[in-house]
Amino acid sequence: MPINNEMLEDFVMPDAAPAVLLIEALYDGGAPATEVLELDFSTRTKSRLRARLASGVEAGLFLSRGTILRGGQKLQSRDGRIVEVRSAPEDLLEARCASSLELARAAFHLGNRHVAVQVGRDAGGDWLRIQADHVLEGMLVGLGALVSSLRAPFEPEAGAYAHGHQHPGDGSGARIHLMAGH
Repeated sequence: MPINNEMLEDFVMPDAAPAVLLIEALYDGGAPATEVLELDFSTRTKSRLRARLASGVEAGLFLSRGTILRGGQKLQSRDGRIVEVRSAPEDLLEARCASSLELARAAFHLGNRHVAVQVGRDAGGDWLRIQADHVLEGMLVGLGALVSSLRAPFEPEAGAYAHGHQHPGDGSGARIHLMAGH
């Protein structure tokens, strides 16, 4: 989608303010990133936003509607700079269960509520991670899960109808449902 002057008014401050780096495209090439953009998951689901790169440069993102940015993904700015997306640490809950059946039951109940869930495994076993929410924490404990709080990057599953990545203009869109208020 081409950017017009009206769209830029919110991103450019009058009188000697530095220009905002415009980012309008995903980048799949092999060039290394020269800039870093660190965002939490909720912010990575927005296709229009103003953000500050790690270098301090202000950036305006104008991506295809429905784009969900993933940690490690690259973007290309209008001036050709390559920007790496990093998943910012955020407050999460991690649920572990005594059996795979109990973990599957916990995953079912989270999915039934359209909660974004990250599924993983480490030396301690299998786990589910969600954004911190005391109501969901109570539900998980009630289902027999051992729940702990942690601060970590959040990379939830893309969902059954979304493919791990998408191409601008191909009709694939974000299918992750976020918890209300996030």
